[in-house]
Amino acid sequence: MKRNKRLARLGAMLVLCGVLLTTVTFAAEAGSAQDPLVTLSYLNETFLNTILARVDEKISARNAGIIQQPGGQTGAVPGAAAASAFTVVTLSNGQTLTGGVGCEVMLRVGTAVCVASSAPGLIDETSAAVLNNSGALVQNHLYMMTIEDRGVRATAATTKLLVRGTYTIA
Repeated sequence: MKRNKRLARLGAMLVLCGVLLTTVTFAAEAGSAQDPLVTLSYLNETFLNTILARVDEKISARNAGIIQQPGGQTGAVPGAAAASAFTVVTLSNGQTLTGGVGCEVMLRVGTAVCVASSAPGLIDETSAAVLNNSGALVQNHLYMMTIEDRGVRATAATTKLLVRGTYTIA
């Protein structure tokens, strides 16, 4: 009888060890490919770093594309330029710079006239005046194009302008 109790105890211990071993085995596999478990440490240490690295790569690629364009400018139209800072543009006699709405132009070297099919032509931001078609630009005055198809035509062999905004040259 004592021997039967020992065998029963030994059997119960083996069953208990088997259940414990199975539980530990399943617990050890949690978070595997078959049983994904997402933890806060995984999100903070692995996933977040991966996402940030991908974002940095995309930003670097986009910046490299912008820098490779002429003058480091982005343009909505081929041959056009857009900028948040002024760009130096050189025109030859007879060339016309046509700006988009909001484009600003400052005459620095040479002479130029306003090109506009109707009034107002350009807004002289320096003197708060309106410059109509064929009106001469004053050096170092800032002009804004507030209507489409407004521009500046060079009347000197070399005319240098500071331009901010979208424009085309014809």
